[in-house]
Amino acid sequence: MSAVSRVSAEFVAAWRSFTRRRTAVFFTFFFPALLVLIFGALVQTQPTGGGLFAEPAGYYVPGYLAVVVLFTPLSRVGSEVARHREGNRFEKLATTPLRRWEWLAGQMLVNVVIIGIAALLLLGIILLTTGADIVLSPIIIPFLAVGVALFCGLGAILGSTAGSQDGVIAASNGIALPLLFLSETFITPDLLPAWFRPVMDISPLTYFARGVRAVTYAPVSGGSTAWIESFVILSVLAVVIFAVGAVLIPTTD
Repeated sequence: MSAVSRVSAEFVAAWRSFTRRRTAVFFTFFFPALLVLIFGALVQTQPTGGGLFAEPAGYYVPGYLAVVVLFTPLSRVGSEVARHREGNRFEKLATTPLRRWEWLAGQMLVNVVIIGIAALLLLGIILLTTGADIVLSPIIIPFLAVGVALFCGLGAILGSTAGSQDGVIAASNGIALPLLFLSETFITPDLLPAWFRPVMDISPLTYFARGVRAVTYAPVSGGSTAWIESFVILSVLAVVIFAVGAVLIPTTD
């Protein structure tokens, strides 16, 4: 089998594993949709009102998309690696031609499909319930794919280093929640202390949010190519973190 065939086989197996877990399927799509309904339709934005959600609804679209790009691959891949370790599945996979990066690539592709579907659902709900003025640019697709690859790699790192599935869940939540709210998603930089704002540039989610906002929300766009810098930085980080995650996946455990 070629590498493409092995990755495809792992993708099919991982997809079937996901669809068999009905609770996981439900909450993968329900949780981000619930956030949009609570904050977008019920709380709503208050432009010029000051404080949280003081920007127009379109400003927060990257934040809603960031929820699925961040939480879903981080927790799913991290838990999957931990399950494989606890069940000695990597030891069995080591007897097959499947390489570690191919296994992780198959998991990543499944998450790309899942999050692509979730993103379409979110955009539909946002347009129907918030009246956000956004541009549905195809450039969103590569941002989603690269963001998923990055957080799949980070999930693999957590799953390979944490002691158990519970440890993975605790670690992923401990990382994801601060990233979500301190990466130019829902909280604007001017609401944070001046000394902390440079720290936001460390977060890879910041570049996802900036890039998606540059192509979907006209008031902050610096031109038709304003998203390129964010995409390049996000892509470099994704390659590095995915590679580290693939290397750390154990051959045996």
